Amino acid sequence: MVARTPTPLLLARILGTSKGAQILRESVEGDLGRLATMDPEELMQVRGLGAERADRLWAACELGRRLLTFRLGQVRTPLQSSSEAVRYLQAQIGYLDHEVFCVMYLNRALRLVKLEQVSQGGITGTVADPRIIFLKALSLRAVSLILGHNHPSGALHPSESDRELTEKIRRAAEYFDMTVHDHLIVSREGYYSFADEGIL
Repeated sequence: MVARTPTPLLLARILGTSKGAQILRESVEGDLGRLATMDPEELMQVRGLGAERADRLWAACELGRRLLTFRLGQVRTPLQSSSEAVRYLQAQIGYLDHEVFCVMYLNRALRLVKLEQVSQGGITGTVADPRIIFLKALSLRAVSLILGHNHPSGALHPSESDRELTEKIRRAAEYFDMTVHDHLIVSREGYYSFADEGIL
């Protein structure tokens, strides 16, 4: 088994300098998850980083997200638990500083067909239109759904509007002989599963 390389050494390899890696860690106060929320322009503001290193670091973060996305997309077994879907959603939307609503469209074997963003909002909320959700589901020939959205604040408890929207989509799904398996609220810190909590 290959030993895991410590995070500071990985950063130093990407940046080509140990001092730059240390400055970077200090600039995000040790919260490396914040790097995923920063674009190249923001990274360039870090003292001593510069355009080339900022672009290199951003590319490494983006590649990590894409590899995780690809890995789940290649899974040949059904999505049988909320934690499997959460890993995918956190990589896609958990790091964003604005709220988005997504739907994971699944086939009969509960394998992911496609993840689709159906709405985007501000810092405090977004609204999803069930008509858009089911129009896409029909075009993809999906038979079940996993709903998901992020809470940029980090708070994971669902709002009353979250509950009402979930129930509205669940009822609508019945008319199309589809199933809503879960509604996941994600952040960088964790997640909330409607199914795990017995709401769905």
